[in-house]
Amino acid sequence: VRQTIETQLGKSMDDLFSNFVNNPLATASIAQVHRATLLNGQEVVVKVQHEGIKTVILEDLKNAKAIVDWIAWAEPQYDFNPIIDEWCKEAPNELDFDHEAENTRTVSRNLCCKNSGHDDDMNANRVDVLIPDVIQSTEKVLILEYMDGIRLNDLESLEDFGVDKQKIVEEITRAYAHQIYVDGFFNGDPHPGNFLVSKEPPHRPILLDFGLTKKLSSSIKQALAKMFLASAEGDHAALLSAFAEMGLKLRLDMPEQAMEVTNVFFRTSSPAKESLESMKSLTEKRAKNMKVIQERMKLNQKEVKRFNPVDAFPGDIVIFSRVLNLLRGLSSLMNVRIIYLDIMRPFAESVLQGNINRGPRVNDQWIHDTPVHSDVEAKLRQFLVELGNNDKILGIQVCAYKDGEVIIDTAAGVLGRFDPRPVQPDSLFPVFSVTKGITAGMLHWLVDNGKLKLEENVANIWPEFGSNRKDLIKVHHVLNHTSGLHNALADITRENPLLLSDWDECLNRIAVSVPETEPGQQQLYHYLSFGWLCGGIIEHASGKKFQEILEEAFIHPLQIEGELYIGIPPGVESRLATLTLDKDDLQKLPGISSRPDMPSSFQPSDMSQLVTTLPVLFNMLNIRRAIIPAANGHCSARALARYYAALADGGMVPQPHSSSSKPPLGSHPHIPNLTSQKTGKRQKGIKTKDVAAASINRTNEYEQKPNYSDVSDSRNTSSDSNTRLVNDGRNSNSISMTDSSEDSNPGNNSVGRIFSNPRIHDAFLGVGEYGNLVLPDGKFGLGFKRSNSKDGSFVGFGHSGMGGSTGFADMNNRFAIAVTLNKMSFGAVTGKIINFVCSELNIPMPEEYSRFSESGVDAQLSFERPLIN
Repeated sequence: VRQTIETQLGKSMDDLFSNFVNNPLATASIAQVHRATLLNGQEVVVKVQHEGIKTVILEDLKNAKAIVDWIAWAEPQYDFNPIIDEWCKEAPNELDFDHEAENTRTVSRNLCCKNSGHDDDMNANRVDVLIPDVIQSTEKVLILEYMDGIRLNDLESLEDFGVDKQKIVEEITRAYAHQIYVDGFFNGDPHPGNFLVSKEPPHRPILLDFGLTKKLSSSIKQALAKMFLASAEGDHAALLSAFAEMGLKLRLDMPEQAMEVTNVFFRTSSPAKESLESMKSLTEKRAKNMKVIQERMKLNQKEVKRFNPVDAFPGDIVIFSRVLNLLRGLSSLMNVRIIYLDIMRPFAESVLQGNINRGPRVNDQWIHDTPVHSDVEAKLRQFLVELGNNDKILGIQVCAYKDGEVIIDTAAGVLGRFDPRPVQPDSLFPVFSVTKGITAGMLHWLVDNGKLKLEENVANIWPEFGSNRKDLIKVHHVLNHTSGLHNALADITRENPLLLSDWDECLNRIAVSVPETEPGQQQLYHYLSFGWLCGGIIEHASGKKFQEILEEAFIHPLQIEGELYIGIPPGVESRLATLTLDKDDLQKLPGISSRPDMPSSFQPSDMSQLVTTLPVLFNMLNIRRAIIPAANGHCSARALARYYAALADGGMVPQPHSSSSKPPLGSHPHIPNLTSQKTGKRQKGIKTKDVAAASINRTNEYEQKPNYSDVSDSRNTSSDSNTRLVNDGRNSNSISMTDSSEDSNPGNNSVGRIFSNPRIHDAFLGVGEYGNLVLPDGKFGLGFKRSNSKDGSFVGFGHSGMGGSTGFADMNNRFAIAVTLNKMSFGAVTGKIINFVCSELNIPMPEEYSRFSESGVDAQLSFERPLIN
């Protein structure tokens, strides 16, 4: 030891120390530590590396690597190379004490140890620990300030000094949470020997030995924080997203089991006296999870024992996992109970919120970097920045078409309150009742293809539906919100919210529900029941699954694969936006008066509790994956805008989406989450298909196939040749398309139509020959919200969702716009955006949006009529 010190420091022992204690304070595998006194009288400890230990450790790592390589060759599913590679990268750093000295300084600086306990204005995440100063270092010798402390395993001395063991372990845990989540630089070796407790009150933890440390990239640090908060919130979607971000891949889609394992990871520690019971409980949980895996994978007993559910394990989290296990052992040694979810949460939240709070004022990347399509888009982006600086936007997408071409495709902000990743053009937003406009389109598509009639009794299509006085309800009553079933299944969220995800159960309940009014007599918004009513009709009329019709009618013809779902499939979690509430708007809710156009179960008085629970409920993975055609669509604004652009043009499919939008629209693989097969009276000989095969090789079982080839009425070069809409003379509000052989773009080769009915707009709005199928003064046509200008004339149609997302088409001006957002409000942000765009384009503003541009008393009235449909 003396020889190593003299060789490393280049001086004799007498020239270095006035006193050196030969008996070591402690010894371990790499080094031993001695007390000493410097010539200036300062008390120090001297850490000296064992002679030849570097050769031994490197040889051990080499051998371990060889063994792991052999196992991976013999059993490919057991590839531990990421783990051993991480150790091979980090462990040799422990052999360089210069490196350890710098690590010690860094952690001490990050934790503000010199100011610890002396700042009255200490922020909530400040930690109160001590770290010794570095005096001098070389590769094999490290001299540190001596701190007199009590070892953690000296329980008798801790008792004598009156040390609060619970407080000590909690503060150590807080120190590690700060290192991991705030600093992204942490000590990877928190075993009991690397801690002392100061003898002087207030007793503080003393952190030692920073040879093994880990530096995390910003993205991994955020993913670890997201994983922690997902576990705390029970958010399966966020958990799978965090796994994807950190490179952790599972061999099977079992989010419930993934959550259970993560919860075990962050579980509350058990005192030593309870350790046997805890281990027994964990063993039982593991056996239960393996049983589920065995059933899912159809494995025998031998196979399930060998099955490894992890496909790829990122090396970055190896030492993180080790730290959590060592901290848990520490609490067991001290016989205390540590609630990690409570202690570590503020630190995880702070790193994510710190990034999220960097709005456009301080973040020049707040708007996603994509080319500007028009002057209107350039101005809109500036407007969005203003809204973002006023904290009205968390994450948003806006896409608009004019005359069949994209003029706006902008994404801005972040994906969630605890997800600082930027919103991109292909991010998927939950859009609530915007879904109804897509579901209604599917019914119209079936009518257009001769599989359904608007005047038909629903019971003729769906025999089970005919019970309880529902035999006179027709398809058009459902679309017009006049079936009398406006409160049907309203209690389902109170009974058990998760029943929303049971497609068959909800259809069965709708089939036996009882109407409250006669069909066609009163228009009351069917806020939940609309989806299951339409869904049952769609499946029974077509003999196909709901999602197959969605694919066939819109997804493939519009080339929006992977960006519009009603029930998300596994694998898209990393693109999901997470909902949160605009708390300013929430405070205005008590001032909203009753709505006579809404069902009794959906009044503002009921909404206070509803809107606070909705984000939590609809952020849940099993709700996101469910088929709820009234409420749980997930889409990008560019996919939704393309749908409404086609509707605005009477079913004409627009030209391919802008090539400057990356990734290209429709480039994601589209594997739908199919519902259970329903058997209706029109279904014949349908065979069960493998989901993957069904998504790749669709067979058209319809007698009449929609025309996706070039259409005959393409438009030509005349400046007045855009598809026109004229009054047919039978109804002042009747709107229809004229046939035109003109084309404003010689290179315009349309890919086809999704509707062939020349009066499809009349059908959407319930005017002209469809006027007798709707209540004349109702806000809804046949499935779509009718939009009026201030003079009362119809200008378009669409559907908004709770929180503000919306899709809208103006058929007179061949204009379509979609807004998707994750900060739920009463629609003021959406209204202002649509007003801004319409004003710039000099086209009429729809009345339901224009009121949000008003101020004063009129502004308060706009809050009393929020975009909640």
